[in-house]
Amino acid sequence: METVTSNRLSVLGHPQRLALFRLLMRRYPDRVPAGELAAALGLKASTLSAYLSALGQAGLITQDRLGTSLRYSIDLVEVRRTLDFLLLDCCRGRADLCAPVSELTQAGTDLMSDQKYNVLFICTGNSARSIFAESILNREAGDRFTAYSAGTKPYSELNPFALEVLEQNGYDISTLRSKNVSEFQGPDAPKFDFVFTVCNRAANEECPSWNGQPVSAHWGMPDPVKAEGTDAQKSLAFHQSYGALRNRILAFTALPIASLDRISLQKAVDEIAHADKGVPA
Repeated sequence: METVTSNRLSVLGHPQRLALFRLLMRRYPDRVPAGELAAALGLKASTLSAYLSALGQAGLITQDRLGTSLRYSIDLVEVRRTLDFLLLDCCRGRADLCAPVSELTQAGTDLMSDQKYNVLFICTGNSARSIFAESILNREAGDRFTAYSAGTKPYSELNPFALEVLEQNGYDISTLRSKNVSEFQGPDAPKFDFVFTVCNRAANEECPSWNGQPVSAHWGMPDPVKAEGTDAQKSLAFHQSYGALRNRILAFTALPIASLDRISLQKAVDEIAHADKGVPA
C-alpha cells in the first residue's frame, strides 16, 4: 500500500490533474462525460486523456462507456484506502499528530444533532431550479429546515415560467429574488448544514470551502431555461423540474437525520440524486 499511495500522491502533485480529481470529487457519484470535463477545465481532448489515464492507472478513478461516450467517476473505495493509510501509517492513528485529518474521520461517526438545519441550493443562474428547491423545502418542512438559494452567475431576474409554476402551486413569490453565492460566504452568513448543487455547471466550478464542513451533494438535473419550442412546451419543462425537485426534497425531509452518522447521511443524500433516474449511486 505504501508504493500505491506514493504513486497516487505523485499523480495528484500535478496541479491540473489535481483540479480534475477535485472536479470529479465534487460531482461524485456522477459519471461525467469526458467532453464535459474538458469544457469545464478548458483542456484539449488529448491533454485531458493523458490526465485521465494517469488518474486511472493510479486507481483513483473508474471509467465506463455509454454508447460512444466515455464517462468517469471517482473510485471512492480506493481514495478512502489512501486516506486511511496516511492516517494509520504516517500518523499512527493518533489524533494529536494529525488533528485536521482525524477530525474529518471522526466526523463520520458523529450523529447530526436534532436541530433546525440550514440548507443552501446552488445553480448557475438562480432563476429556476434552485429557487424551486428553496421554496419547496421552506414550505414542506420549514419547521425543521431553513432553505436558501444562490447562483454562481445569477440572472438579474427570476425566470417568468418558474414564477408561474410556483404561483400555480400556491407559493408566495413576493420575497423571492436572485442572489449571488458570495452573499452566503461572509462572516455574517448562515452556517450551513447542507449544501446542494442542482446543475452540473455550478458543480463543475471551483467554489471556496464552506465553513463547518456541511454535508454536500450534487442533485444535477436538466435546465428548464434551455427548453425550446412553444410556450406550452417550455412551461412543461419547468413543471417537470419542479416535480423532480419536490420528489427529491420530500425524500430528503423523510431521512432520520438526527439518528444517522455523517457517512450514512452522505450516502443517503447522494442516492437521492439517482433515485429518480434508475442509476445506481
